[in-house]
Amino acid sequence: MKDQNRYMVTHSLLSSWLYTLKDNPRSDRDHMAEFMKTLRREPIDTTEAMQKGRDFEALVTDILEGRDYPSSNWECAGRAVATAIRGAKLQVRASKTVEVDGMQVFLYGRLDALKQGIIYDIKYTSNYDAGKYRESTQHPMYFALVPGAVAFEYLISNGTNVWPERYTRDETPDIIPTIRDFFEWLRTQGLMDTYKEHWKAEER
Repeated sequence: MKDQNRYMVTHSLLSSWLYTLKDNPRSDRDHMAEFMKTLRREPIDTTEAMQKGRDFEALVTDILEGRDYPSSNWECAGRAVATAIRGAKLQVRASKTVEVDGMQVFLYGRLDALKQGIIYDIKYTSNYDAGKYRESTQHPMYFALVPGAVAFEYLISNGTNVWPERYTRDETPDIIPTIRDFFEWLRTQGLMDTYKEHWKAEER
């Protein structure tokens, strides 16, 4: 009998999966264990880097709302990002149902900002090299979620500088083959049932 349920897929889930496939002998982290926590939708401890990212996004929002901050590198970087997205719709929820290998898949994401056909995402990182997010699943996923978007721009900061990294729809691969590969990997690893148990989408 065909499965009539819908199952959610997000950029974060795909990103966590892809991270487990990377060969990083210098890392002492158990990436598979971290992925399993994501797959089971268990709470994940907030790292220092995650908290800095949240604090930087909060700073940008405060600046957009007119709050004053003492001048500093941190404030100047936040103001540069706020200037880029001023007038945008913020924290836009987007979703779409597609079929992948006979499964109903509910794509879901939350956009930091959307303005005039451009999706913006705020990133905070201590180390940046040009093209850092080229292989990310985020812009392919969000292009699928927002059919009218023509470009996706990461606004990346280390708290001092801001680097824009833009991708157009034409140069961005379709997200569906990545989802198909993810499902095949789950089946191979015997994890498809675990995925279906924890990522069943609510009826809408």
